[in-house]
Amino acid sequence: MKQKPMPAWPGLVRWALRRTAGALLVLLVVTVLVFAATEAAPGDAATARLGPQAPAGAVEALRAQLGLDRPAPLRYLDWLGHAVRGDFGASYANGRPVGELIADRFGNSLVLGLAALAVLVPLAVGLGLWAGLRAGRRGDRIVSGTALGLAAVPEFVTGALLMAVFAAGLGWLPAVSLLGAGQGPLDEPSVLVLPVLTLVSVCLAQNLRLVRAGVAEAARSPAVVAARLNGVPELRVAVRYVLPAGLGPAVPVLARSVAYLLGGALVAESLFGFPGLAALLVDATAGRDVPVVQAVALLGAAVAVAANLAGDVAVHLLEPVRGHTR
Repeated sequence: MKQKPMPAWPGLVRWALRRTAGALLVLLVVTVLVFAATEAAPGDAATARLGPQAPAGAVEALRAQLGLDRPAPLRYLDWLGHAVRGDFGASYANGRPVGELIADRFGNSLVLGLAALAVLVPLAVGLGLWAGLRAGRRGDRIVSGTALGLAAVPEFVTGALLMAVFAAGLGWLPAVSLLGAGQGPLDEPSVLVLPVLTLVSVCLAQNLRLVRAGVAEAARSPAVVAARLNGVPELRVAVRYVLPAGLGPAVPVLARSVAYLLGGALVAESLFGFPGLAALLVDATAGRDVPVVQAVALLGAAVAVAANLAGDVAVHLLEPVRGHTR
């Protein structure tokens, strides 16, 4: 079968621009939903700061000081206009710029997410390729069964088990991922191990199974059968024909995993006390620190939209290779 040509660059650029416009529209809708959700939550920052027993006059004065007495549509437009310029206002809790608070934690979450990705991608692709090329055999059943078992265990249970075995039982790793003043995760790499293993266990199963399914399908394609009959080495067949076609179905899910890992994994960070965006979001939510909640939620949405857009582009580029193996 003749190989399909790669998409022309002008067409690809137009397609990418349309997808980018759609992603920006989604992000705009997300801003409305985030703002509406914070508005719908009971109480407000003034009540949270002064307490439920505070005099009504004091609460109203603080609400006016914080601008909470203005109509919601005006506050949304004002917030959106500043957010577009990268200004998320000041924290209601301590008066610090929200951007500084996020910058203090985002680096930690980014290191954790990248470390988890560095483990997840080779495992998912490597094991999925290995199992898919052995579809139906014992090795495939072992890998697929293990992946299914990991998918069935909740994230907090996996984290608790890892903590019990490697921290409390063997004493090899710290049970909590606390950092000293001025320290980053790379200063104490051991604090990353248990959170990374927990995150990988959450994302590995689905990605591995999708790679395995795509590889198993591609391995039965006429192009792959013909390549093997023509004496093409098995390694070249796997890398040149099978793997690109097998990755297609897994790329969108892998993109969502990237968004999950880089956007701040709430359960894993909270379970191990990791000082990332998740801890900042939990504290801000408890204190009704609306600017911080809105900024963190919007950042997570932006990471998710960008990761999914990148996944769509990757699938679009892989499509000619997938078509060639059919």
